[in-house]
Order: sequence, then structure tokens, then C-alpha cells
Amino acid sequence: MNARIPSAELAAPADGVGCHAGRAQMQQAAQAAGNSALLQRYAADYPQGPHDQPQSMCPAFGSLRVGLRMRRVATVLSGSACCVYGLTFTSHFYGARRSVGYVPFNSETLVTGKLFEDIRESVFKLADPAKVDAVVVINLCVPTASGVPLRLLPREIDGVRIIGIDVPGFGVPTHAEAKDVLAGAMLAYARAEAQAGPVQAPRNWVPPARSGKPTVTLLGEVFPADPVGIGMMLEPMGLACGPVVPTREWRELYAALDCAVVAALHPFYTASVREFEAAGRAVVGSAPVGYEGTAEWLRAVGTACGVAADKIAAAQNQMLPAIKGALARTPIKGRITLSGYEGSELLVGRLLVESGADLRYVGSACPRTPWSAADAEWLQARGVRVQFRASLEQDLAAFEEFAPELAIGTTPVVQHAKQRATPALYFTNLISARPLMGPVGAGSLAQVINAALASKPRFDEMRAFFEGVGVGDCGGVWSSPPQPHPEYREFHLHKMEKLARKRKAEEMV
Repeated sequence: MNARIPSAELAAPADGVGCHAGRAQMQQAAQAAGNSALLQRYAADYPQGPHDQPQSMCPAFGSLRVGLRMRRVATVLSGSACCVYGLTFTSHFYGARRSVGYVPFNSETLVTGKLFEDIRESVFKLADPAKVDAVVVINLCVPTASGVPLRLLPREIDGVRIIGIDVPGFGVPTHAEAKDVLAGAMLAYARAEAQAGPVQAPRNWVPPARSGKPTVTLLGEVFPADPVGIGMMLEPMGLACGPVVPTREWRELYAALDCAVVAALHPFYTASVREFEAAGRAVVGSAPVGYEGTAEWLRAVGTACGVAADKIAAAQNQMLPAIKGALARTPIKGRITLSGYEGSELLVGRLLVESGADLRYVGSACPRTPWSAADAEWLQARGVRVQFRASLEQDLAAFEEFAPELAIGTTPVVQHAKQRATPALYFTNLISARPLMGPVGAGSLAQVINAALASKPRFDEMRAFFEGVGVGDCGGVWSSPPQPHPEYREFHLHKMEKLARKRKAEEMV
């Protein structure tokens, strides 16, 4: 099938909308272009917080990352060239080893519908069943706001699945939740395939009916060693560890759906949970982190799978002493604040508290969900302030309020802390990229945390050495002492206030 779509259905509003437009204008344009239902669903799945736009990297990186990590999946971006450049740069920085497709556009191709035809042509070129199982097309802000209708792409071409998703920065708050946008879309497609008839089994997969061991699907990207450790924890209960969603291969989606229970290790996968529940699967929150977290998680998973109480107790008795010993051998002593945008912040917080850390604040850019409730209550009961949808301003305010001996956070939080001679660690690369589950996870954080805490004298020495060199616009090398010009600041402030009033007036028209 290669029929063309009437151009009237493809054309964007005549005035178009550029990537320079504000969030409100983008949303209005998207609604006018027929994407109201999409934005309403995103608003329900990913509710906004105190900040009305992402404060981390472009959210679409999450969807792009999911696609690039899968075998035999081609990924195409549709958006402004500057956005695509940034996304591809970031993806290759994080280890992507394949090309990212890009369909360029200009004002004419955007408003006439030619962009959709170009996307459609690229999909047909990529849909080679000998090379790929699926082609993913991702609309960024401008195509979404202009109503480029990926829903009109063919559902499949020569057996290759075609999945089109919109991931606008004005609709999806974080890149963590953008992972869920694509994972949920893939699960929906795979579920429909499984309902229609037999599907191909994953490589080396033994179905639960043959092995006699019901499986537990893990929802959320985790350290590669964690599923192995979780499998060992489940063994005494007669259960096995299933696939991790997002998966690394299309066929693993079928095995993920064919589970006894879903463990929402990362609690923000709202669309994915919806697909699992539609398939009749129970979902359990939290994760096996620390002594108390592991005990409760094993009980919850065992109960959901109908495991006898003595087998649940056997699993607990096998794992909990090892976890308790690991925590005792590797204590953490120090006042800490923690923030991030990966969605695992509360799990890391629990592990820090059980390791003996004086944790004062946990901020997550992700929203509160039913599957994070138990972790939030546990932390709050131990005097930790928990902030969902935390903004950068809230994270920095917590740093100033609690004066931690170590700040764990995003890049700007780390920068803020180090400028004040406080040791700091980047959450994404140094903390979340470590095993957290079971006995291995119990001692995994202590080495890096304690080393950072011990570096305080070095920070004090550096601060003393560079004292007096100037900060902000007075920093750097000067031939003579810099002269402040407050009138320039006042002029620029008035200019920005005037521009803000103008934009607000335009929004009210």
C-alpha cells in the first residue's frame, strides 16, 4: 500500500510556529492543529509541577535513547535542526553506536504538508525487514505544534512495524517520562500483535508455562547486574526474573507482557503501566533496596503472585542477613542532599538512610505516582523532605537551607555546591549508574560517597588559593580592577520585564 494522503489533512496552520515561540503559543498551535487529545493525555500521564517547562535536557532524548538501545530498530527525528543536532550529540555522547535519521524541513514544507510526505518517504526507505523490526519516528516541538500527523503513517510496511510518537517539550516534562512515551507505544503495539495471534518468542526465552516459574517483569532502566541479583532473590519463591522494560529487542516485549506481575522499579512509567494493566497484569511499586525495602518488596511480589507465606519468608531469610551485613560493613556518615531527574532518586535516598547517612532532602523532577508512594512515606517518616516535580530553584534552596556536607544532584546543583567549596556528585553518571538492588546494591554507594565526603579539605584549599579572583561578571583576568555598571543591569532588567508583559498580553488575546 502506497496511497497518498490528501494534502489538506497534512497541512499545518498557515502561519506556522517556530522553535522560538513560547510554551503557551506552542500549546495553542498544537491544539489548533488537532493535537488537543494528545496534550490532554500527556497532562494526565505526566502532570506539570512548579516549573512549566523542562529544566533538564530535551525530553525527547528519553525516547531517542530507548529506540537507540534496541536491536533492529531504526529511529527518525522530525524537528528543528538545532534540536536534532543537540539530541544526536547527546545520544552519541552516551554511547549510541548507530545513526539517527533526520527529515529536514522549512516553513514551506511544514505548512503545505510536504514534511509529512518526506517523513513517509523516509519510512518506506528504512522499512527493510532484513535489517529492522521497527521504525520509530519522533516528532519534536515544532512538528507537534504544527500538527504533522504521524498517526497517518502506515502501521506496518513489509512486516516492519511503524511507530510514530510526539514528544514535545511543552507536553512531556522530563526525558525520564519520554522513555515511557515510546515504551508505552511499543507495548500497545506488541499487545495488539499478541492478541491477534501467535508471535515470535525472544531468543533463549523459556516460557513460564514450560519452566514452571512465573516471571516478574522489571519496569525501568536499571544497572545490568540488578536483574541478575533480583533473579536470585526471586528463586526461593519459585519465580524468575523476566525482561526489563524498556527492552533491548522487539520480541522481548511479548515476554514482558507474558508475566505474573510487573515490578515498577521506576515509578513514572504511567503509559506502560496502563498497557500492562490492560493485559491483566498486577503492578507492584518500589524496589528491593536496603534491608527494609527488600523485605517489603519480596512480600509484595510474592503476595501478588500467590506465593505461600513460608516461601516468601524463605526468600527474605536468604537475602536479608547479607544485606544487613553489607550495610554494616560500609556505613556512610555525613549530611547529604539528593536531587535528580532519572526517577530513581527515592530509591537511592532509602539506601543512603539505611547506610547511616543524614539525608535531609530528596528532590525528583518526576511526579508523584501510586508506585512511589511507599518510598515517599518511608523517607518522610524518617525526617527527609521529599519534593516531587522539584525545580532547580527548590534544589538550590534545599542546599542553602540544609548546608550539606555532600550534594548529590544535577549539573547546575553540583556546580552551585562546588562554588561554595562543598563536595558534590553528579547523580546520573556517578550514582544512578550503579547497582542498587539486593546485597550488591547495599554496599555499592559507600565507596564513592565516602570518598567525596573526605574531599572537603581539598575544596577548602582550592577555595583559599583562588580567593579574590572575582566571580560572575567580575571573574577572569583583568588589566585593571573591573568596574561595576549597575545601570546596565537595570536597563536589561527593564527590557526583559517589558518583553514579558508583551508576551503575556499576546497570550490573553
